[in-house]
Amino acid sequence: MPHSPTQRRAIVLVSGGLDSTTTLAIAQAEGFTVSALSFIYGQRHAVELEAARRVTQAFAVERHVIATIDLRQFGGSALTDSIGVPKQRSLETMGVGIPVTYVPARNTVFLSFALAWAEVLEANDVFIGVNALDYSGYPDCRPEYISAFQTMANLATKRGVEGTGVLTIHTPLIALTKGQIIRRGLDLGVDYALTHSCYDPSAEGEACGTCDSCLLRLKGFAENALEDPVRYVGARSRAAG
Repeated sequence: MPHSPTQRRAIVLVSGGLDSTTTLAIAQAEGFTVSALSFIYGQRHAVELEAARRVTQAFAVERHVIATIDLRQFGGSALTDSIGVPKQRSLETMGVGIPVTYVPARNTVFLSFALAWAEVLEANDVFIGVNALDYSGYPDCRPEYISAFQTMANLATKRGVEGTGVLTIHTPLIALTKGQIIRRGLDLGVDYALTHSCYDPSAEGEACGTCDSCLLRLKGFAENALEDPVRYVGARSRAAG
């Protein structure tokens, strides 16, 4: 659906997690009319899709598409295969190597879907909440990867070839710590109680508190001297520090 020349339209990848929710808030604060894109890809933490629905409703996005692509057919990740999710890893350990929670080519797949939808909507902007500081060693969260994908995207589309639209991939969180991300979101009015970050939640949807994603999230709230508002297994207190 084409848009008016004065309308700034963007696709935002929304997982329901802390980073993507903050990214959504930033896109709207920058004046973009947002369409949100989420994925059911066979992830063990599919409860994040409930969070994505809550988030997109709270932000009143124009349209929220949840695409289905079953990456369990390939496996190879603790998020899509019968591989244990690492627990209680130190921050130093997280910074070494690529963990088993890395889903092969996931961001490439997600960004390709976003690129396709952006071309249909005649949108020139895609937002993704990747982070190269407080992250778990994923190769597809690095600035050089994003730059390479953007170059490819503008070679691969009708609009790029005809010169009617140049795609920009925005990564507003890429150089921020988790604490800085949370502070930015709070300044924009984000309610982090709506979000979900855990890789290995309980059957009731409670965060485990010990996977890499939970530990990094808790670190971010501690840096802001705040308690994480989401529910954790056993109702353990998640007060700062």
